[in-house]
Amino acid sequence: MKKLFAALSMLLALAVLSACGEQQLKFENTDLTGLGYGKGFSLNDHTGKPVTLESYKGKVVVLFFGFTHCPDVCPTTMAEMSAVMKELGPDADKVQVLFATLDPERDTQELLAQYVPGFDPRFVGLYGTPEQTAATAKEFKVFYQKVAGKTADSYTIDHTAGSYVFDKNGKIRLFLRHGGGPAPIVHDLKLLLAS
Repeated sequence: MKKLFAALSMLLALAVLSACGEQQLKFENTDLTGLGYGKGFSLNDHTGKPVTLESYKGKVVVLFFGFTHCPDVCPTTMAEMSAVMKELGPDADKVQVLFATLDPERDTQELLAQYVPGFDPRFVGLYGTPEQTAATAKEFKVFYQKVAGKTADSYTIDHTAGSYVFDKNGKIRLFLRHGGGPAPIVHDLKLLLAS
C-alpha cells in the first residue's frame, strides 16, 4: 500500500510539474496554436529577394494579406500595426510585419517598396506570381476575389480581413481580427515575445 501511495504521489508531482512547463498564454485575440494549416510561404520581399517564413525565424511575425489599391481595410490595418510598433517601443525590433499582396498584377516590387515601408520602415512587402499568390492564399485559407471596376484596371479585391501571428520559432499562434485596435495586439505580442 505504501508503494502504491508513493507511486501515485510521484505521478501527481510529475503531472503538476509538467503542467507548469506548459504555461497557457491568455491571448486576447484568436488562439490558433496547433492549427493544421498556415505553415509557411515562398514569396519575394519588396527588394526582390526570395523569402520564406524561415527567413524571419527568431522574430514574432505578423502576416497580413491585402493590396495597395485597397481603399479601407488594408491601410487601416497597416496604420494599426504602425501604432502597435510604437507602443512596443524597443521590443518592436523583435517583431516583423509582413504585407503579402493579393494583387500581383498591379502590386509590383517597386510599388510595394514604396507603400509598405511608408507605414513603418521595418515593414516588408511580399509578392509572387499569380500562382504563388493563389497557393499562399490557399495555404492560409485566405479568401480573395476581384470585383470589377469602371475600367479594366480599376478593380478592387474582396479579401479576408485579418492577420496571422507566428511565434519566434515560426509556429502559427494567433489570428488578429480587423479593427480590434492596437491594445489587444500589443498585449498578445508581448506575451509571445516573453515566452
